[in-house]
Amino acid sequence: MIFFSFMLLTPLLPTYLSETFQADKDTIGFVLSGYTMTALVIRSLSGYMVDSLPRRVVLVVSYALFCIFFAGYLAAGTLLLFAIVRTLHGAPFGATTVSNSTVAIDVLPSSRRAEGIGYYGLSNNIATAISPTVAILVYNACDDFDILFWLAFATSTIGLALTASVKLQNRPTAKRSGPISLDRFILLKGWSQGISIICFAFSYAVLVTYIAIYGKEELGITSGTGVFFALLAIGLICSRLVGSRTLRKGKILQNASTGIIIAMLGYLLFASLHNKFGYYGAALIIGLGNGHMFPAFQTMFINLATNEQRGTANSTMLVSWDIGMGLGILIGGIAAEYFGYHAAFWSAWVVNIICIIIFYLYGRRTYLNGRLR
Repeated sequence: MIFFSFMLLTPLLPTYLSETFQADKDTIGFVLSGYTMTALVIRSLSGYMVDSLPRRVVLVVSYALFCIFFAGYLAAGTLLLFAIVRTLHGAPFGATTVSNSTVAIDVLPSSRRAEGIGYYGLSNNIATAISPTVAILVYNACDDFDILFWLAFATSTIGLALTASVKLQNRPTAKRSGPISLDRFILLKGWSQGISIICFAFSYAVLVTYIAIYGKEELGITSGTGVFFALLAIGLICSRLVGSRTLRKGKILQNASTGIIIAMLGYLLFASLHNKFGYYGAALIIGLGNGHMFPAFQTMFINLATNEQRGTANSTMLVSWDIGMGLGILIGGIAAEYFGYHAAFWSAWVVNIICIIIFYLYGRRTYLNGRLR
């Protein structure tokens, strides 16, 4: 419900800003990247709060605020007000995702943690992939953005009700003495994995943010964006079902390596073939790659941290994702405005290649040397 409600709006917000406020591409990128800045700051603080305060309280309060902000989109009548609401919405979104994923890891038995993280991540990724399809179908049927805002509010409220029913065993919160240091907010041991996640997110943000406008303006695809995200979801599901077996056997690096190579081929296909085959084929391939990649990387972050740093480990991964998403939306918008969509999508592929190089040169070695589990 978290990711379904939030991602329900993502693919159509550029269209909404363009049609409602006549915003150009770089303005759209600037407005939509605002939420990542607040999510970036809050997620670092959220990791510390989740490790230091009762996790259920942090989760319920942040989720309630996350729901309320969807009503703000309905009230925003100017571009400035919309930008303010979108930017502020990043705070409860960041806190909710950190606290929710940490609580999920708490209830997993250690013997099946990597596999469980994979299934938990699958629920997030399925929602992320399916919700844009639903959004596009709803918008094509009613041509009314307000209905999408109400739908996002309703689904997030369902998620809040489910979250409020969760019961956790009492656990001691982390009591840390001494001065506050950077490692209470960021898992410094996971810096190379964090850089890799930034690159992944950059590439993904460029595609999902501008996929609807690109398909309509360049390829004449007016209703195929839903199919794109449906194929992405199919790829995610298939790879997670297969990858869970290798994660169960502890083959974390194998899953990560397989995923980043497959995803890279998907971005290459999308950037090089400007037709429906490249458009839809890339969706399936990127889904297959991401399905292998993300649970493996999240498991790496958790395995690099102590039990008292689980919140910090999760927030570090999500902060890295926020940085990459924000840069992808902003830089992708500038590239699309001044150099065209093809340049923006090629930049996504180049950044993905940089990510692979960093992972093989540093990420694998630092994980093997620093893991605790």
